[in-house]
Amino acid sequence: VFAVNAFLRVATGLDIGLSTKCVVIPKEMGMCHKIGYSEMRLPNLMGHTSMAEVLQKSTTWQHLVHTDCHPHVRTFLCSLFAPICLDTFIHPCRSMCVAVRDSCAPVLLCHGHPWPASLDCDRFPGDEDMCLAPLTKDYKYLHKVLPKPTCQTCPAVEESFTHKRILEVFCDSNFAVKVKLSKKRTASEDQEYNIECQVEFITQGSLLPYETQSMIQQWLLINEKCIERMTPTHRPMVYLLVGNIEEGIILVNQVYRWQRKDSQLTLATQKWRYHKCL
Repeated sequence: VFAVNAFLRVATGLDIGLSTKCVVIPKEMGMCHKIGYSEMRLPNLMGHTSMAEVLQKSTTWQHLVHTDCHPHVRTFLCSLFAPICLDTFIHPCRSMCVAVRDSCAPVLLCHGHPWPASLDCDRFPGDEDMCLAPLTKDYKYLHKVLPKPTCQTCPAVEESFTHKRILEVFCDSNFAVKVKLSKKRTASEDQEYNIECQVEFITQGSLLPYETQSMIQQWLLINEKCIERMTPTHRPMVYLLVGNIEEGIILVNQVYRWQRKDSQLTLATQKWRYHKCL
């Protein structure tokens, strides 16, 4: 986690006045924990005047943060919903808003929501003012750029197949990940899920298994309608997700239901080690 001052640009800020107060960021606001500070200003930059209103409005954004749609999504949202306690309000820069919007708007749209007018990037200051700026371009060179999950139509779940057919599919694919899914029992009406991923095989160049696990978790969070279809009850369900990485995008092409009584998937994953594709 980067300290907030790593993003600051020097210039003049907006005077807060005497009408705001510092309060501790509540535990329910998980997306704004471990971001470099523990107290926030009320009212915040979204115009929310009570903590109850902040919590109600920010919970809808928690899910977007979990999808990891942009490296700065937490910094951007928390600077608005839970601004740091300084003598001046520090807005996010317009460039940060644009970067987060361009990466995260497609995820919101996948969930049926357009990018909101309240986060119109034109309302934020230019980079020459005092604001939270994106990290420098060097950041991209220091960190491996991984393929991105995308919003897509959920493949039909296949329940009858032979191990030979699965091996043919494996030969045309970059990855296969075994996923255990279950609904969490929560007090709120929002659906939350337990997602456990285990890589069965990966043939995509320099990608590591834990990177592929992370990317599949993101794919599932972005394509939430797919998780809904795959978790009809609170009982854990196991699936094999198989797909390709094309032009930096992760595509899941096949979903197999992995049942204990079924030996075909187990047989296919065992034979894969020695299998020679045509």
